[in-house]
This record gives sequence, structure tokens and C-alpha cells, in this order.
Amino acid sequence: MRFENHSFPSRRVPVAARHGLVATSQPLAVQAGLAVLRDGGNAIDAAIATVATLCVVEPCSTGIGGDAFALIWSAEERRLYGLNASGPAPMALTADFVRSHGLASFPARGGLPVTVPGALRGWELALGQFGTMGLDKLLQQPIVYARKGFPVSPTIARAWVNSTDLLSRLPDSQRVWLPAGRAPRATELFRNPEFASTLQALAENGYDAFYTGDIAAQIATAVRADGGVMTEDDLAAYRAEWVEPIAVDYRDGYTFHEIPPNGQGLAALLALNIVRDFDLRHMTYGSADYYHVLIEAMKLGFVDAHAYVADPRQATVPVEALLSRSYTRERRALIDGRTALWPQSGNPTGHGDTVYLTVADEAGNLVSWIQSLYMGFGSGITAGRTGVQLQNRGANFSLTRGHPNEVAPGKRPYHTIIPGFITHDGRPWASFGVMGGFMQPQGHLQVGVNLIDFGMDPQAALDAPRFNWLQGKEVALEPAIDDAVRAELAQRGHVLRPRGEPLHYGGGQVILRDPDTGVLIGGTEPRNDGAVAGW
Repeated sequence: MRFENHSFPSRRVPVAARHGLVATSQPLAVQAGLAVLRDGGNAIDAAIATVATLCVVEPCSTGIGGDAFALIWSAEERRLYGLNASGPAPMALTADFVRSHGLASFPARGGLPVTVPGALRGWELALGQFGTMGLDKLLQQPIVYARKGFPVSPTIARAWVNSTDLLSRLPDSQRVWLPAGRAPRATELFRNPEFASTLQALAENGYDAFYTGDIAAQIATAVRADGGVMTEDDLAAYRAEWVEPIAVDYRDGYTFHEIPPNGQGLAALLALNIVRDFDLRHMTYGSADYYHVLIEAMKLGFVDAHAYVADPRQATVPVEALLSRSYTRERRALIDGRTALWPQSGNPTGHGDTVYLTVADEAGNLVSWIQSLYMGFGSGITAGRTGVQLQNRGANFSLTRGHPNEVAPGKRPYHTIIPGFITHDGRPWASFGVMGGFMQPQGHLQVGVNLIDFGMDPQAALDAPRFNWLQGKEVALEPAIDDAVRAELAQRGHVLRPRGEPLHYGGGQVILRDPDTGVLIGGTEPRNDGAVAGW
């Protein structure tokens, strides 16, 4: 690792600590997690305190009405666990029912795309397996922020005002999220006493207080009132599950780990498999050759992910075949060093808005946790007087007949949120993630390459300018990418979006653990209100 300037402006310096480190997109949430570590909690306890606080202070991005995934390194067992806390479609939701409304694609807002919120059952599973503290302790700070208020940070204020029309649509959402008829401004205090009461009920009565009883009834009623079909039985039946992470060996003993489908981590692994066959270290960092290879590999990873990623409980997802060396060689051969390709999915048969946080503790536990409502404020539905906004994750279902991701009762949709993890020679090395819809696998690829191939420290790896492949040959480049590089990529056939267009390039965090000293080194996203702190 090199702590030095690169060919791009690095806006911050990494943070190093010995006893514990917390990194996420909002400073108040970082402090809540750090307080738990300092009070004797472990990384899993601190992660739940952090994400619970994010549910209060970054409500545009996450909430207990959404889903979660995690990769958790257990120091005691020397093992990486995968957690899938994504909820399914209601049992009454069928593709024919949606198509009967005259829809050719799944709607993005309203009651139809609301899937069962999975996040809280994920908290339950993680704390039950690894935690040392209960919800009564971990929810204390979020309850205070919800009841007494917190100052809205600048990036969150901008996202909030952009959702004004959505939040104005339903009375409960308007009452909770647009007090005085508008979104709160940056540094203005915002209170959510209804959500404080919901969190208090969880602290006193446990997770079932959300999935059964009055809160569940209010959720189901709100969804059905806006065109959905969710019932209280759908909520009561849900459980999160442990899953085996999928992985690819990259180079020099480094291995990338992702959550298996229904998450889109497979897209990142497919791209990394292809990139491994290129000698990136002999390309100039940030050159046209460098960007060309990564963009082309990412295209191929995405089109296969969109073709095959689905809920493996209801569809066959050929993960092993897609990640095989023989299939990788076929896909690698498609990349012409001089010409941008129009990507198409392959056939491997015979060879399916968000918050991210990462926490590390002194014992060697690391948590890579991601949780989301999907689009800003999710479906736009707030469940009665619970203060809980509901996700619109079902928007990623397909209505194409026979597609692996075609919506069906009890089926989980293609999921964009993905935590990342890197081991080195079988030992934990980096916990990382990059939030932002379909930018996430692209962020995993770019940040991972920065860390390993170019030896960047965690902060520089996040600061480095990024690309965002959109579709076909269309790609956006951050303004810091040189004009000469842009011109060369255009010459190769890449269709570049205008410089400075307000597109999203993701928001990430990284904690790297020095395997020899145990020192924790963290970086956080300069593109949002991110913070990292340790002790």
C-alpha cells in the first residue's frame, strides 16, 4: 500500500486505528457505532447501531421498511458468513396480475413494487449469531435522534427535496416527511416521533413487534390502499437466511467475495474474472487502455447478470458455470483493445438509493453491511402512523414470460445492493462496498482494482475518478478524467455522456486490516456526507 498522491485529487487522508473503526455515509451514524465499540460491543453490535441510526438520519436511502445483505467475518471461527435479508413478493402477487393492469414492465412506485421488508430479520439473525448486546441497548441513540431531532446533513437534504413530489402523493408520507409542507433544509432539525415510537416498541418487544400485530397491520393496510396485495401473513412468515458467499480468486492470493443471487454481486465477479487476464499494472493508471478494459469487462458482467440473476429458490442460476475459467476465456476473447463492443449475454450451459457501512473491531471481526429502500424514499408509501417508509424493491422484477426473474408469489427480486469483502491468503483483508443501484458492481470492480493492482490506500481508492456504464456503448466519466482520455475512448467507439452531467457514481467505504499488525485503515466517500472514525 502506498500513501501518496496519485494523478487525481485525493480529498482526504485515510484514518488508522487499533481498537475499532466505523465508516459509513453519515457522521452521526458513525459516532453511534463507535460509541458501541467503546462501550464493549463488537463489530456486529456496532454495525446494527450504525445502520439503525442511518434509518433515522438518512431516511431517503434506508429504513426498517427495506432489505439488507451482509458479509461478516467471524474472527473466532475464521470464516466469512453471508446474510440474505431480502424479502419476497407477497403470495398474491403474480405476473399475470401485474400484466392485467396493462403494464409491460414493473412499476417503480406505489403498492405493487412493495416487497416484504427483510432488514429487521437480518438484524435478528446477525445479532443472534454474533452479537453481545440487545436492541434495547443498540436502539437508544436512534430513538433519541428520532424523538428529539437531528440536523439534516447537506447531501441528504438535497436528496430529500428531490423527492418532494413523491412524498406529497400520500397524506401519511406528506405528514411525516414534509413538515410545514416542504423538505427540511440542510442543518435544519428534523424529528420523527412516530418512528421513535416504532423503534421503542422494537426495543421493548423485539422483532416480532414489526412483523406481527399493529405495525404489521398498518404496513399491509398502507400497501393495499395504494394498489398492492401484501397481507399480514406475508410479513409474519418472513425469515432471513445465512447463505454461502460466492468468490473468485483474483491475483497474488487476493480473493473477492460477494453475496450469491438474488444479489447482483455476480456481475462484479464476472467482470473481475475477465480483468484478471489483463496486465493492468503495466497500463498507466487512468489511461484510455485502463478504462477501456474495465468498461468492457463490466458490460459483459452486467449483461450476464441481467440474463441469469434471480431467486435461486425458484429459478436455476448457473453461478458455477458463469464463473468457470472456460466461460471466462470465451467472454475475455470478445474484448477488442481498440473497439467498444455492444454487449450481449452469453450461454454458459455446459461449462441469474442505499446506505453502506463497514465496521471492524479489535478482536478481528469485520462487517460489510448494506441496506436500502431502493429508490429515494422507496415506494413513496409510509405505513400509517409508524413513521416507516416502505421499499420498492419489486421494481426490479421482470414481466417477460419465462425470464428467471419473472415476478412470482414468494419470490425475491433481482437485488442491486451488494456488500463486498476481500481476503488475502485466506485471511481477512478488506471490507468494502459502493452503494448506488447499478453502480454498485462497477464500484466494486474499480475500487478493488485500485486497492490491489495499484496499491492505493483505502481513501485514495475511493477518491479515484470513476466511470458509470449505462447501456450499450453508452458510458459516463467523472469530470476529473482527462480530456485526452475521453477523446481516445470516443475514438474507440464509446458513446460518452456530456462532461459534468449530474449522474451518480456511487458512494463507498473501505476498511482494510493489516494482517501483520492488526491496524485498521479506513476510507470514506468524498461524494457524499461520509465519515470514518476509530479509536
